[in-house]
Amino acid sequence: MFEQSERDRKRKDLICELVSDDLYVPMKEKEMAAFMQVSKEDREDFRRLLRELVAEGRLQVTGKEKYQKPDGSRIIGIYSGTARGFGFVEVEGRDEDLYIPEDKKGGAFHQDKVQVELIPGSHGKRQEARVVRILERGLKQIVGIYEQCENFGFVIPDDSKVGTDIFVPKERSKGAVTGHKVVVELTSYADERHKPEGRVVEILGHINDPGVDIMSVVRRLELPVEFGEKVMHQTDRVPAQVQDADRSGRTDLRDLQMVTIDGEDAKDLDDAVSLYLDEEGLYHLGVHIADVSNYVQENSALDWEALERGTSVYLVDRVIPMLPYKLSNGICSLNQGVDRLALSCLMTINGKGEVTDYQILETVICVDRRMSYTSVKKILEDRDEEERKKYEPFVPMFEQMEELAAILRRRRHKRGSIDFDFAESKIVLDENGHPIEIKPYERNVATKIIEDFMLIANETIAQHFFWMEMPFVYRTHEKPDPDKLMKLSAFIRNFGYYVKLTGEEVHPKELQKLLGQITDTEEETLISRLTLRSMKQARYTVECTGHFGLACQYYCHFTSPIRRYPDLQIHRIIKDQLRGRLHEERISHYTQRLPEVAKHSSKMERRAEEAEREIDKLKKAEYMEDHIGERYEGVISGITQWGIYVELPNTVEGLIHVSILSGDFFYYDEETYEMVGRDTGKTYKLGERLTIQVKGVDRLTGTVDFMLPEEMA
Repeated sequence: MFEQSERDRKRKDLICELVSDDLYVPMKEKEMAAFMQVSKEDREDFRRLLRELVAEGRLQVTGKEKYQKPDGSRIIGIYSGTARGFGFVEVEGRDEDLYIPEDKKGGAFHQDKVQVELIPGSHGKRQEARVVRILERGLKQIVGIYEQCENFGFVIPDDSKVGTDIFVPKERSKGAVTGHKVVVELTSYADERHKPEGRVVEILGHINDPGVDIMSVVRRLELPVEFGEKVMHQTDRVPAQVQDADRSGRTDLRDLQMVTIDGEDAKDLDDAVSLYLDEEGLYHLGVHIADVSNYVQENSALDWEALERGTSVYLVDRVIPMLPYKLSNGICSLNQGVDRLALSCLMTINGKGEVTDYQILETVICVDRRMSYTSVKKILEDRDEEERKKYEPFVPMFEQMEELAAILRRRRHKRGSIDFDFAESKIVLDENGHPIEIKPYERNVATKIIEDFMLIANETIAQHFFWMEMPFVYRTHEKPDPDKLMKLSAFIRNFGYYVKLTGEEVHPKELQKLLGQITDTEEETLISRLTLRSMKQARYTVECTGHFGLACQYYCHFTSPIRRYPDLQIHRIIKDQLRGRLHEERISHYTQRLPEVAKHSSKMERRAEEAEREIDKLKKAEYMEDHIGERYEGVISGITQWGIYVELPNTVEGLIHVSILSGDFFYYDEETYEMVGRDTGKTYKLGERLTIQVKGVDRLTGTVDFMLPEEMA
């Protein structure tokens, strides 16, 4: 995907130069090939380059199959289908999706890359458009439930956005029977007269078999599980211990007292911390990050695989790692008592939380203790005598860490950093993959220490490279959307709250102040959610535009190279700079490579989040299946035209459908975010507490239905 040769790039630029020339007259492929003197052997390659340029939006094809410069009237985006037939097209850089009526789809299928043109004078809330050309098919495979008929079968897709069943000829069913979860490869797409057709390429198992639900999501989102032969061959050649040659030229920090602090079940330990206080009262904080780039060489099979995956994916019953376990849990993991290679950010921090000096070094380290969040919490928060005695030599350092973390947090808070503290949960499964418990995951003093130390290291690294004016990958978070801010501002006035807007913008401090005011109030969850929804998603970029949520100008991800590709990429840049290798050719290389790395990493991060969210939803629904008929108290977390969403203390969310709300005809008031009774005026508001009864569960879709107890017959 990323290995586009320099030759390809130059040829594409030449084609674009040709079509941009004032004297250029639109040509067909054959005419263009003849004009550019493309040999017969290179014609197929030339055709590929033209297709790619059209897909990239750099060329446009007319109805007569002639190539020309894009005229701006046609827009390129990704088509997203719906179960009801119509669809939307998401266009990069455009805030609102375009609405595509069912009769204007032009044969587009969910996830296709399409060229659209706007329909002038369209009515309704969204701008309407029609698909004029399908540039690239997005979905090649679909996961769903197989249904067997006498002479054929069909697959009902798990993803309702696909909007249609897939026809499967009997001879292409691979022996699948009704109730099997299958992966079907599309052999033809739908048109006006035919359903899409496919062939079964994998049978995941019966829908009720353990693990099939999780694998269905993994396959649907095309998460790569197994590593290829080339990657594993390279992994086998990686040493199990640090080699003497690798220690050469590195700063030896093995005598520095340091620890890792992670969850009990973590195996890929990529950050260690050290701290001491000098006579002048200055804190010397060391954040030591596994030097993964020493073992994953740029452009190796391992590197391309890690880039393709973008991130490790943490699912309820497994981890799909970015790197093979021999690396992630072995030589790259900062395990206790063994030498490891690291990149260390050594910071001197004063009592105000300001970094007064820092060094970035290639180091050799040896972690003294592998600590857990639970254990450090016992030492610092619970003052557990047994735990304090067990780790006696480290207790003074932990207490200083607690002090410094509090100082750093106060400083961040002072500048306006926004801290959302929503309830998170951990789903516990039995040996058959069945959920038996949903436990709350609470942040404590230990998790906050690590969070605060990683944040200051990431800021320090980002600021260093920003002022060096070198190509880099930043973690940016844009300012909230003005329209959403105005809606939030209007809504919170109903509760007596106010945020100061400067024009159409808000300072993060204003939102932070708002979250402080609503702490421990009935409307806290409601307003926190609406505030979060008004904000944009953080992403990776090559421009340093700041991080709104953290209220800082410079930020990057440096601290997790085992599980995030941008961090690994940053490590390479750091090492090139430390070794004096950032010459003109290398800078040019990064300038070309990094925009695609940033864009793809952001996309893979979204995919991982979607997988984690989908699987949590499925397992929560399966858990509630054992609790049908039981009563719980929850909070209204969302209201739509089709009903009221209620979230329980265990983070399970369910829907009370509008059709079963008795006593009146209820409708959704968009202005006030309320469900209102037409005749009685009775309202259901976001944040309101409700006692509900579990009505039913659909394990296949991961949905939970609630009802009000008085509705029970």
